[in-house]
Amino acid sequence: MSEMVKGSPEALEFLRKRRSHPSVTMSGPGPDEGQLSDLLTIAARVPDHGKLAPWRFIVYRAPDGEKIGRFLAGLYEKKNGSLDAAQMEKELTRFTRAPIVVGVVSRAADHPKIPLWEQQLSAGAVCMTLVSAAAAAGFASQWLTEWCAFDEDAGAYLGLENGERFAGFIHIGTPTQPPVERARPNLSDITSNWTETQ
Repeated sequence: MSEMVKGSPEALEFLRKRRSHPSVTMSGPGPDEGQLSDLLTIAARVPDHGKLAPWRFIVYRAPDGEKIGRFLAGLYEKKNGSLDAAQMEKELTRFTRAPIVVGVVSRAADHPKIPLWEQQLSAGAVCMTLVSAAAAAGFASQWLTEWCAFDEDAGAYLGLENGERFAGFIHIGTPTQPPVERARPNLSDITSNWTETQ
């Protein structure tokens, strides 16, 4: 093993067991200001070809969640018709499930050297790193998108600027129950060795 890279068995064991927690099972407290700053700093340490930082963060705090929910519920109803009680509750609580929700915004744009796809992948790496960092800090975390991540009117209300889009909303809070393990792909089904075919 290289002297320049020290292994961390503890980190590997953490990654083997990391699980997302459904946001509806989260409660407070969430990270305080210092913890949140540290988590976002860690999340920004991702591969970033050209050092463009083609992403940014928007932090949504629980006290604003009800206001956001009322707007989203009204917008969804305007576009899709009357909501039943369950759907209304889902929209109203979309940003109150966790004490902190971080919108990871992709600012990917045409560049003479850096492909758009690489910039978008970098934003995805930010999301995954933030989810993992939050879990490593002892918080529950989940990466979600849902309809409001792709709706132009919702995006404008939630803070997007021209040309931006949400890579995801990272919900961060305290777990109220253990996460449920789910089936994982069989490694042999998703792995192959390259062979020359021509």
